Order: sequence, then C-alpha cells, then structure tokens
Amino acid sequence: MSLSFPLRTARLELRPFTVQDVPAAAAVYGDAEVMRHVGEGGAVDADEAAAMVAAYIAHQREHGLGFWAVVDRADGALIGDAGFELTEHGLELGYTLRRDRWGQGLATEAARACLEAARELGHREVVALVDAANPASAHVLQKLGFTEGAADGGGIGTVVSYGRPHRLLRLTLR
Repeated sequence: MSLSFPLRTARLELRPFTVQDVPAAAAVYGDAEVMRHVGEGGAVDADEAAAMVAAYIAHQREHGLGFWAVVDRADGALIGDAGFELTEHGLELGYTLRRDRWGQGLATEAARACLEAARELGHREVVALVDAANPASAHVLQKLGFTEGAADGGGIGTVVSYGRPHRLLRLTLR
C-alpha cells in the first residue's frame, strides 16, 4: 500500500521533500533555537541541510514513508518537516517547525496527519523520542495519546540518543 500525496489538514500540506526544498529547509535547520532538541542539538549549515533533505528523499523512496515537507496552505511556505524514520525503536515520529510557527497547534496538526498516514500503511505502533529538556514536544505527543513506557509496558522508557537522554513514548494505532 502507498500513500497519496499531498496529505492535507485544515492549515497544512505534507508531501515528500524535493531538492528544490533545500533552501527553505536550510533556513529552518539553520536556526539554533529550532534545532536545540533535534539531532546533535545545534543549527546545521546549508550542506548539512541538503544532506538531511537527501536522506529524507532516499528514506521515502526505500520505505514508502519518511520525513515530509510541511507546507503552510495559506502562503505555500515550507515551514518544517514531519514524518517517520524506521529506527531501532520502531516507526519513529518526529517533527520540526520554524520558530515563528510555534505555539499555533501546527506540530499537533502535522503529527496527527502523520499518524493517519501510518494507519493507512498498516502500522500498529508508533514511537517518539523526546529530548528530556523539551516538555513542549512531549506535550504535543501526549495530546495525541502517546504514553511513556518501555516496550514491555513497564517503567519509564528512557533512551540515550545523540548523546542525550530522551523520553521514549509509544502510541498503539487503532
């Protein structure tokens, strides 16, 4: 089964990245405040942003899902990413938005669209890693029904990723 793009919400459109998205993505990923809880925890330069977009495109091609460009339907601007990566923890949800778009419910809206896509593809569980110092992102996931816990259902799920502790949250898709 494959997805039909773009995925649309009331305010957003999610679609696979293209190489033409690199300049707009570089502006998002070049903001140290946006990136403080993502990956290595710092801004990336244009070449690193291009490599990230190339990896998203390759992951989409190989697995039928990946991190997708998040576009504001009102003005057509690329404002971040949302989507999935297959990791050692399972199908992992993530999202990154431009700082001027924070606090508007857009991360929740984009993540909800991603979860619907995962259901369409037949996935039964999604995980998310949240930097322990990022309660805002954890709040988004909790609003969507994610809960903390280890794979066996017991205890708090904590893992080290990119050299920092992260909370491991899970959601069973119905």
